[in-house]
Amino acid sequence: MLYYTQMTLDRASAQRKDKNWLLTQYGDKSRWLLIHNDKNLYTEDLSQLAYLKQSQIEQLDKSLAVFLGKDEQHAYFALDVSKIELGDLRAHIDVCSDGCDDGEYRFDDMRKVGPKLEHVSASIGVLARGLCYWHKTHCFCGRCGHQNIPVEAGHARVCTNKSCNHMTFPRTDPAVIMLVTHTFKDGVERCLLGRQENWPDGVFSTLAGFVDPGESLEQAVAREVEEEAGVLVDDVQYMASQPWPFPSSLMLGFIATAKSTDIFVEQDELEQAQWFSRADLDTFGEWGDDKPGFKLTRPDSISRYLVEHWRQLPEKE
Repeated sequence: MLYYTQMTLDRASAQRKDKNWLLTQYGDKSRWLLIHNDKNLYTEDLSQLAYLKQSQIEQLDKSLAVFLGKDEQHAYFALDVSKIELGDLRAHIDVCSDGCDDGEYRFDDMRKVGPKLEHVSASIGVLARGLCYWHKTHCFCGRCGHQNIPVEAGHARVCTNKSCNHMTFPRTDPAVIMLVTHTFKDGVERCLLGRQENWPDGVFSTLAGFVDPGESLEQAVAREVEEEAGVLVDDVQYMASQPWPFPSSLMLGFIATAKSTDIFVEQDELEQAQWFSRADLDTFGEWGDDKPGFKLTRPDSISRYLVEHWRQLPEKE
């Protein structure tokens, strides 16, 4: 199962535009997810997201809260508290900053904690992170430059310049990510993986890149593989998609067949690219291992999903 794809809350797209309805979702049954500098709030042992009750955040300004959705029991909201210093949060709510010993909660990066969480909770957490990031980076109108303000329960922003009044909605950047395969003359099918210089030592991943304006997803796959590794591909087949709000992407996963096998890396895209067989992958370590050698990508990534899917397939003739 792909991580971050199990967001089961009812987004209440029509009702959330009604301010009176929204106010009825506050109260004892509401649950609040706090974000601080793009980090989610968790229980101290990082085993669960911290779903705070409204009574725990009474001193916080909730005017910029983002409605995430509701289930049969609760309405869920995200609140960015980045303007409050971590050391001062104790005065507002019973939250402890990083490094203290007696608190019940702590902030940390979803990319670190996400794989440890239950799937639905992780999906809600990345939604909260993604929407808060969008608000943080879209404070001004892209048309006239005036300040804009949140509306529709945090799912839009409207320009305060009355002669403009432009409304902006959360944007997701589409990115293709692809596992490229080829059966070589020795009869062994191999996949093409690459690595960037700033990744942990030994980590190799599927190739990926953003979709350009005016091109199809299949065209983006072919272009990115050729640009990054000099390999030509065809038979591009869609597999799955994954929200990846780190900061704001939607990863669209594909498998493609290579028409050429010579690799040419210009270094500005990738540090290295290489063909690996299934037997090779069996020797790989895990992301975060201290041991030397090749390593698989993050367990919560669609890259890992594509690799594991291919490993289970029978060898092509």
